[in-house]
Amino acid sequence: MAEHGFAAFLATKHVDPDPPDLIEDLRSGWDLAVEFGLDNPALYTLMYSEPTRATSAAFKAGMEILMGRIRRLAAGGWLRVDEELAATIIHATARGAVLTWLSLPEDRRDPALLTTLRESMVAAVTNEEPAVQDAGPAGAARALRAALPEQTILSGGEQHLLTEWLDRLASDG
Repeated sequence: MAEHGFAAFLATKHVDPDPPDLIEDLRSGWDLAVEFGLDNPALYTLMYSEPTRATSAAFKAGMEILMGRIRRLAAGGWLRVDEELAATIIHATARGAVLTWLSLPEDRRDPALLTTLRESMVAAVTNEEPAVQDAGPAGAARALRAALPEQTILSGGEQHLLTEWLDRLASDG
């Protein structure tokens, strides 16, 4: 049943390979995930209580869509945190929003909760302006790191070393 749920959710996702607004695309993806959970509460609860979700082909395909959104944000200089942390924050806030909403008595369900959680997620993982335009190396390092898998000029060792340096620069520390 959980696999069926992940497949049904995956079928609702629309992927725009070149969205006009990357932040709005992130919001839309988050909203879609939350709406699916609110429209399918029993199925959603089952989907995210199953320990086998990591082996689900549909779950993995959905995560690839999310990682594509995150990669575009990083390449555009919009990502505030590293890609893995961004994925975890986005996934956790959507799942937490749905499960919290469903746990509330109907008379205490305030739509401001969902909007506030979504905007908190956006603020946590993105910059207001592309970081590449700002002074400092962190945003530029994140953007370059996002572009690395597409290049083939560097050897594996060189890519590993550059990734290590970019990770350090991107951490702002």
